[in-house]
Amino acid sequence: MNSSGTQSRSYDMSKRASSAAETGRRILQATLDLFMEGPLANVTLAAVAERAGVTVQTVIRRFGDRTALINATAEYSAANVASQRDAAPAGDVPAAVGNLLEHYETTAALALKLLSEEDASPVVARITEGGRQYHRQWCARVFAPFLEELHGADRDRRLAQFVALCDVYTWKLLRLDAGLSRDQVCISLLEMLEPFTRSP
Repeated sequence: MNSSGTQSRSYDMSKRASSAAETGRRILQATLDLFMEGPLANVTLAAVAERAGVTVQTVIRRFGDRTALINATAEYSAANVASQRDAAPAGDVPAAVGNLLEHYETTAALALKLLSEEDASPVVARITEGGRQYHRQWCARVFAPFLEELHGADRDRRLAQFVALCDVYTWKLLRLDAGLSRDQVCISLLEMLEPFTRSP
């Protein structure tokens, strides 16, 4: 067997796979960008294809119909969120708040846009519900040391407080509506969380 020929074919296959992955990423990003610029109704296969620099047939071949494309984009975005927020350590409140602020500084606009459209779109409503579930799970994990001695309604209430204090709307009220700097938002969140996370 010609080893150089085998290596060449392997290289070509790897190059094609890399190119296909990049095309897929470009299509997903184009879908996300179009959604940020207008209502979900404007995110058509034709508009996505034009923005991504591919044909409609390429979009369909890669992702299927419009609903499948939107679902794939939501999964793509959720995976990016999880990879960043999952790095937050449990029990380290300053580190958790820093992780949260890094997330909101870069993706809050998307979260707020989704929330603004959830009542008008079942597709968006499913996405935002998934986001709420993830945020609740994140709070339960990050603040686990401060929940472990609580049970029943007491634990449910405390977890709900953590969820509310760390919610994107709380960030919006402090950062956008009140105009606080990122550092001041960090201090504010730490101050609000302190009664629930202070050492005994």
